[in-house]
Amino acid sequence: MKTRRRLSRQDRHEQLVRVAWQLVREEGTEALSLGRLAERAEIAKPVVYDHFGTRAGLLAVLYQDFDARQTRLMDVALEDSDPTLESKATVIASSYVDCVLLQGREIPGVIAALAGSPELERIKRDYRAGFIEKCRRVLAPFTGDAGIATAGLWAMLGAADAVSEAAAMGDISAGQARDELYEIILSLAARSLHGEARMAPSPATSVPPLDSFTR
Repeated sequence: MKTRRRLSRQDRHEQLVRVAWQLVREEGTEALSLGRLAERAEIAKPVVYDHFGTRAGLLAVLYQDFDARQTRLMDVALEDSDPTLESKATVIASSYVDCVLLQGREIPGVIAALAGSPELERIKRDYRAGFIEKCRRVLAPFTGDAGIATAGLWAMLGAADAVSEAAAMGDISAGQARDELYEIILSLAARSLHGEARMAPSPATSVPPLDSFTR
């Protein structure tokens, strides 16, 4: 009789996530339940409930897994890109737009099932905050000492969402979305440098010594 190797909690979690993705791709999100996952993974239901708690919890983990994979791809692309503003802006713009388009092809059912849930809102909020800080850090070498204003980065994110959604709906092409976001990133960096130059003190005017007025 073959003895099944006992997995660590982390290994078991990763296995369940892999099996859950297989179920989604083969049978659709509607078929995904904790009970069905336990059956497909050939383990007891309490084990699955212990890992995810609820179906919404499982779906949230899948959404996080997708985002984590896309973030890793973006990090690799940034590391491999040239150390120029144009190159970094290209990677940021392309990665964001492509991620949104891929979501629409790979996990629309996951997003739809989570719509309006506290889990999805929390994950999105964390992802947005992380993306803002990543952009601030990556673009810092090409901006003024103060960097890009936080409001500007949030405006960029809003634009990124808008053009990516328009591309996903077919209102504009993916290339147009990438190009527009690229130009927005360049303009943010330019504004930060322009603002710093505008605030720089002008050369002091030469003032004659006081004793010259008493002569």
